[in-house]
This record gives sequence, C-alpha cells and structure tokens, in this order.
Amino acid sequence: MCCLCSYSAMKSWGFGMLDMLGINSAELHVCCFPLQDWLSKFGYLPPPDPVTGQLQTKEALTRAIKAMQKFGGLKETGVLDQATLGLMKTPRCSLPDVSEAEGTMGRRKRSPTPPNKWNKRHLSWRVRTFPKDSALLGRDTVRALMYYALKVWSDIAPLNFHEVAGSDADIQIDFTKADHNDGYPFDGPGGTVAHAFFPGERFTAGDTHFDDDEAWTFRSPDSHGMDLFAVAVHEFGHAIGLVHTSAIESIMRPYYQGPVGDPLKYDLPYEDKVRVWQLYGVRDSVSHTNQPGSSSQTAEPPVLLDLPENRSNILLARDAPDRCTSHFDAVAQIRGEAFFFKGKYFWRLTREKHLVSLRPAQIHRFWRGLPTNLDSVDAVYERPGDHKIVFFKGLKYWVFRDNIVEEGYPRPISDFGLPLEGVDAAFVWLHNDKTYFFKDNRYWRYDDHLHRMDLGYPKDSNLWKGLPSQLDDAMRWSDGSSYFFKGKEYWRVPGSDMEVDVGFPRLIAKDWMLCTEMQEDSPDAEPKNTETRVNVSSSTRCTDVQSAMSECVCPLCLFLIVVRISCYKCLTSW
Repeated sequence: MCCLCSYSAMKSWGFGMLDMLGINSAELHVCCFPLQDWLSKFGYLPPPDPVTGQLQTKEALTRAIKAMQKFGGLKETGVLDQATLGLMKTPRCSLPDVSEAEGTMGRRKRSPTPPNKWNKRHLSWRVRTFPKDSALLGRDTVRALMYYALKVWSDIAPLNFHEVAGSDADIQIDFTKADHNDGYPFDGPGGTVAHAFFPGERFTAGDTHFDDDEAWTFRSPDSHGMDLFAVAVHEFGHAIGLVHTSAIESIMRPYYQGPVGDPLKYDLPYEDKVRVWQLYGVRDSVSHTNQPGSSSQTAEPPVLLDLPENRSNILLARDAPDRCTSHFDAVAQIRGEAFFFKGKYFWRLTREKHLVSLRPAQIHRFWRGLPTNLDSVDAVYERPGDHKIVFFKGLKYWVFRDNIVEEGYPRPISDFGLPLEGVDAAFVWLHNDKTYFFKDNRYWRYDDHLHRMDLGYPKDSNLWKGLPSQLDDAMRWSDGSSYFFKGKEYWRVPGSDMEVDVGFPRLIAKDWMLCTEMQEDSPDAEPKNTETRVNVSSSTRCTDVQSAMSECVCPLCLFLIVVRISCYKCLTSW
C-alpha cells in the first residue's frame, strides 16, 4: 500500500484524484507520503473513523491542503506540489496547528481548545530523563540549555522559573522515543521532534518531551542535527500557553527553522513578545514598546560553558587540591554562580550554593585562551555593564566574553592604573557598581563604565572594619552582600555597609564546599574510608538522596561520591 493513499481509495476516487493533487501515477511510488494521516495529525482534517474507515472527499482534501499552505506561508493552490510536500516533510513540533486555519476548516475534533495560562508566577522545572546517546551534549549542558530557553520567556514576562531536584516539578522535561503513553508518539529521526503540554488541570500540564531518536546539538559548526536550544524555546512557549502561529518570523511557527543563535544573546521576535504579554502582561523591567530595531537593556544571562564530554577530562588528577582543606586563590560570582579557584582547578556552585560537582575542573579547559601552563590565578571578577569576565595573574590580565578570550590579551594591569605589584582581590560593590581592587593593606576603586581609576585612591583597607589584610579574594553574592576570603575563612559585609557582619568569620569548607567537620579537622583523612549508611526505598531516586544528605551523591547518577552509600537501589527506579 502506498503511504499517500490506499489502493481502495485510488480505485474509488479514480486516478484523476492524483492528477488533481498534482501527482501522476508514475510519480506515486516516489512520493510515498502519508498525506491524509499528516493532515489529520496536525488538525487540517478530522481523524479517520476507526469503525467505518470513511475516506475524505476531494473537496475536503483540497480545502485541507489550502489551509496548510496558508498556515505555512505558501501559495494557496490546493495542489500537493513540491514546495508543499517539502514543507510537510520538514521536522516540526508534534502539536496541531491551531490558528486562522480553523476558519477555513471549520470545527476540528483534534484541535486542542485555547490553552489556559498558569495561575501562578513561580514555576519549577526538572530534567527527568536525559538524552541516552549523549555524545554531543552532556547533562550539565542540557540543563543549562533548558535554563536559557526558559529564561527567554521569563526575561520579558512576569514568570520565574527555578530548577528543582525532586519529582514534584511544574514542568517535567523528558527525552523519550516512539510511543511514550501521552497520545503524541514520536516517529524516529526527522518528522516530529518535540512537543509540550499547555497549562491546565491535567497532570501533564507544562510537561515537555523531546524525541531521543533525534541528533540533538548545540553550537554545531554544520547543519547536522537538531539545535536543542531553538526547539526548547518553541516548546516552552507551548508550556506557558502559546499555540502555533503562521507568522514567518515567529519562534512558535510549527516547523523547525534551524539554530536561532547564541542563547546568551537570543531575543524573541516582537510577534512572540506581544502574544506572551497578552497572556501574562509585561515584566516590570521590560518596555512593551521595544519593537524591532530598538535595543533592549536586559542584562546578559549567566555564562553557558561548553563542558568537556570526555569523562577522562574530569577525572581527578594527582595534583588536584582537596576542596575541604584548601584555601582559595580566587573567588568570583559569574552570571550569578560562584566560582572557587585553586591552582589549575576550580569548583562551581549554583545560585542556591549547590556544588555542580565535587570534583574540580581544569581552568584552561573552560576558559579558552588562558595559558595551558597557568598554575593559578590571582583574582577574577565579572565586569559591570558588558558582563565580560576579567582574570588577573601577576602583572597581566585577560578579558573573556563568556568563556572565550577577547583578541589582544593578555595586557598589563597598568591599564587599570594599578601598581606593578599584582592584585589580591577584586569585586564589584553593589552599593555603587564600582570595582574594588585589594593589594596587601590598600584598596583602589575603579569605574568600569568610564574606564578609569577614581581619584583619592588607594586607601587603607582598615576602612573596611573587621576585614583581615592581604585577602585571597572577594565577591558580591546574590544576596546583595560582599564576601571576603582569606585562608580557610570568609567574612560577610551586608549591603552598602563597610563593616563585617556579626558572627563572622566562618569556615569556607563547611558553608560553601559541603565538607564535614571530620574532614576539616583532619586534613589527612581520606573520605573513602568513611561509611555512611542510608536507607533507600525502591522508589527513591538518586536526586532524593542528594537532597536529603548534604554530602552523599550517587556516583552512578552524577559520577560524584565522597562517602560510600548503597546506590544500587537508586537505579531500580531510574
């Protein structure tokens, strides 16, 4: 049987029907396209009656093709020409096309009703299952891309998305294949690539599924594969209540349009902004008059690092420092996350102060452009205004856009007006958005917006009451306070104050590095000799163990471990 129509259909219609559709009998075997199924699947025809097997009339098919052509931006001929067939074969979203095509088709049984919007503004999300053949994308990269795709919408609408570790998330994200029991089966590579459920009362509301048979990519140098960020932005549009549109420039057009650019810079088409504003209103920091051609003042989102996929790259080297017994060379807040640098390595903490990994990563593998033989860094900070990242080592400094070094670096620190003695610490103070450099017992104030040192500096660091001299580094954290680090301790200075908060100093290892008192007090102790027993039910996921215990992370889930736990039970429900 030909995929286009059955032999019985051809017999009842006559082969003139194929001519009407623009296909002659000699081309029939070449075409082999499930036309009626496709038109029914995406809402242009009612679904076939499983009892009577009633066929569609010529007029109904012609109207359906015209409606599809109109929605796809093609000439409305009603003929299945090459352009129409090509668009039908383009990878696309699984959901039907709900649009002005309804007026042409009349009432459609398959079309979903206009979606509700969320009745709350704080929404949780979680990647429940990851791509199984993740040769191109690691778990951290997938999570980061989901974060940025959601942020595209929250940047302009009063919605706030936060990732959670438990199973109770508003938006559950899965990579799955074929029939996965939600009524929208996937069809292998190409065809339908993803779908999401609209807000509402159903338990699947907001859930988003990606076809794991696709070759998902990110920043791919060629056209191979499906750009995960672009598809995720589209699907999360559905998850917050937007339906498909025929607007050519819209991200909510049902057909895959290829990569949309850097997630750190992507800006929604104005058409999509207006539609989400109609649902939720405009975020306070956004002007609804920001039409095409006008610039947005929204700050750049957090850095998206290209994480190493070769597992050998993240294996702990012999010279890697112990996070629980070390002091740190530099500490910085970058795109809202904390980075602790020691020697050739660094640890990274999320906004919630959760370690991304208990193992350190090598600095030069992430920050491309630093010398491979760099043994340490002196200070790091994120520049206000353009959000570029500045590294200091000795008498030189480097400027990075995200994790790629700018041309022309390194340069001498004399560019800042700093003495040729190096820098101990650097951070941007929330009080005035200016950069403070510390060296020994002195500090300088630099205006990154005007690119000049302020007059009257350096000053005595004793003006910051309660701080030690010769700091290791400092940073501004997301709570608005300034944090200063030296040795194994840190000090907090709240808000616009210049005096250390009560109760400080405190231990870095305990508050930031998730270290136990035993590890702090015994530098030579080996964590692997410590045993902690955890009762794990058959339904407990490894993420539940991680959230329940500050120190235990299942190695078979996240490849991280500092104590021995019975992890095999985690896998029974993974």
